Amino acid sequence: MLHQILSVIKKYNMISPGDEVVAALSGGADSVCLLLALDALSERLQISLSAIHVNHCIRGEESDRDEQFCRDLCTRLGVPFTCGRFDVVSIAKERKLSLETAARDVRYAFFAEKTAGKKIATAHNANDNAETVILNLVRGTGTKGIAGIPPVRDNIIRPLLGCDRSDIENFLEERGQEYMTDSTNLSDDYTRNTIRHNVIPVLKKFNSALSRTMLSNSDNFRTDNSFLEEETKKAYAAHSVDKHTLKDLNSLHPAIRRRCILKLLSENGIEFGSRRIADLEYIVMNCGKINLMRDIFAVSENDTLALKKLCVKDPCLVQPVPLKPGENLFLNKTVEASFENFDGNTEGIIMDIGKLEGLLMLRSRLPGDRIKLEGRDFTSSVKKLMNSRKDITDRDSVVFICDDNGPVFIEHFGIADRVKITNSTKKIMRIRVVCEETMKF
Repeated sequence: MLHQILSVIKKYNMISPGDEVVAALSGGADSVCLLLALDALSERLQISLSAIHVNHCIRGEESDRDEQFCRDLCTRLGVPFTCGRFDVVSIAKERKLSLETAARDVRYAFFAEKTAGKKIATAHNANDNAETVILNLVRGTGTKGIAGIPPVRDNIIRPLLGCDRSDIENFLEERGQEYMTDSTNLSDDYTRNTIRHNVIPVLKKFNSALSRTMLSNSDNFRTDNSFLEEETKKAYAAHSVDKHTLKDLNSLHPAIRRRCILKLLSENGIEFGSRRIADLEYIVMNCGKINLMRDIFAVSENDTLALKKLCVKDPCLVQPVPLKPGENLFLNKTVEASFENFDGNTEGIIMDIGKLEGLLMLRSRLPGDRIKLEGRDFTSSVKKLMNSRKDITDRDSVVFICDDNGPVFIEHFGIADRVKITNSTKKIMRIRVVCEETMKF
């Protein structure tokens, strides 16, 4: 296995003689294997090795147990050890993030602070890569997403990426090395764990070497994506009029055209998703105008796509606000949001928290809004939905709840099919909209 690790390090030029390498150590099998392997290879690689651990304080005594185990292991190996402690539960609530996302943000911020000028080695392996590819494929990312975990990103290196989890467990067993087991990894509470415990085993029935096959595919996708990115840079430079405008996009191959549109949005600080890119490509080909945020519009005419500030008095362009637990005052209404474990009670308006993406926002209708409502097999424009309801006299006062992929709830119409409750639902968000008139009683 050491040969495998050395091969990956050399293939991706991860380490140079004289580098200071910091191993991210959680106490789990993967990270313990990483530390032992780098320690065994340190003289051959001519590196100085240390370890870093983050106690997320999520699992109480179990988290403290892991921290102590890591301290003891580094003491035995004579490896310098750094530790940070963070109340991730409070941070997640404050920032309105999932525990997974908050923990990752805290961890990488601490790594960046403590490893400036050094290489930080993380224990991602071939199985992690397979899970990432499947997760990104389900969420609808492009080539970059299904290229999986990059072997090298900035100062982050992943020497175990060519190793299967069974290789890692055998490596530790041969050396009689213990490791800690995170109890949360044994549950299906998190999306990645659901893929790990339920999806991967089924796919392995069709391909027992699934992880290695996906690793090879990821390498190919990464190469393809790198080529497309280089072509996009050239095209973007050739078709840019200024920071806010692109011209002659019709002449570009669709793959490059879409990436140029994405780059235009990204460089102007505008959020994007696959549906938004598709909508913008449509107006590039057919001319038109799409509201992107507040008074910012994408306007296409004469084969030119421009981002413009337009003076719009439409009352539907109300400033969006983040949805927080409890009562939210919006559009002269109270929107009550409660986040709960699902106990089978389907009363009222509920949606699966695990299917929501990113930050939840309260807003009013916007031009171009579309939604596939629960139980329907087609996507509707909100304009058509509104036209079908003669009883809604003030369309600009209808409450929308949106995540990063668009509307998940529209007052009077219900929730999006993509966030509906299923047999695998663990946690829900329950919504109630109370009109001002109702509140007076």
